[in-house]
Amino acid sequence: MKITIIDYDATQFQEKEVKTIDECFPFKEKPTVTWINIDGLHRIDLIEQLGTHFGLHPLVMEDIVNTDQRPKIEDFVTYLFLVLKRLSYSSHDSDVVSEQISLILGPTFLLSFQEAPGDEFDPIRDRIRSSKGRIRQMGVDYLAYTLIDAIIDNYFVLLEQIGDRIEEIEDVLVANPRPETLQTLHTLKREMIVLRKSIWPLREVITRLERWETPLIQQATTIYLRDVYDHTIQVIDAIETYRDMLSGMLDIYLSSVSNRMNEVMKVLTIIATIFIPLTFIVGIYGMNFNMPELQWPWAYPYVFYVVLFVIILVMITYFRRKKWL
Repeated sequence: MKITIIDYDATQFQEKEVKTIDECFPFKEKPTVTWINIDGLHRIDLIEQLGTHFGLHPLVMEDIVNTDQRPKIEDFVTYLFLVLKRLSYSSHDSDVVSEQISLILGPTFLLSFQEAPGDEFDPIRDRIRSSKGRIRQMGVDYLAYTLIDAIIDNYFVLLEQIGDRIEEIEDVLVANPRPETLQTLHTLKREMIVLRKSIWPLREVITRLERWETPLIQQATTIYLRDVYDHTIQVIDAIETYRDMLSGMLDIYLSSVSNRMNEVMKVLTIIATIFIPLTFIVGIYGMNFNMPELQWPWAYPYVFYVVLFVIILVMITYFRRKKWL
């Protein structure tokens, strides 16, 4: 469990990694902006100590530890509780990995809880260290906005990676559809369901965060929250577009497989049709009747090389003219 503290205002900045929860307690009442980030949720006792000191409701601490929550926002008057989902693409097993991020927005402090260390917040730390932009001049609500915006911007990176996979599958569907392609399609459709469940409720979260009349959110920050809402809508639209594309690709796969089967059946039918008259003629000469032409020395090569060959040639020519071949 890693605990980092960043405390700043327009004129000063302090950053340190602490070993005990007790070192976080003095920052609760400081007038400066304090960001306490916790990576790892396996030490439930330490989270309870931190939550008790900062006045968190027991149900809030329970939701922080139980990482299967849907994105939501709750107003506890003295603080806001937000649950978000950080989504990333695992190149190892080609799957979408979901991680819960919980935010506690207080008057002068922001508590963030992550299941594992991530790099989405590193650019924000760099901006605070170098005092770039307006983040050092704004309050803790603006800090919360930057964290939410970083999480949503990472969705675009994920969607770009999924879009590349969809393009690759489209090429395979046209060239050579295989059973493995169908399995990949079902995997992507499952991932779209995960994305939709993780991102669709986020629209309501941003809307409530923007429209709530709470002293924890300044009027100047609501403008930036509208921009986050627009990004959320773009992500949702992209997800819906990908879902429709995958459904269409499934139909394309079934049509391609059906067309390939029809081509195979057409070839087999033509071959069987060619052998029908050949089998008939050979069957006649296989009967034990006294046929005059059997006494002719050239009967066998004439029937085999001339009659049968001419029948095959005529039928193939006829099939080509009908464009069956």
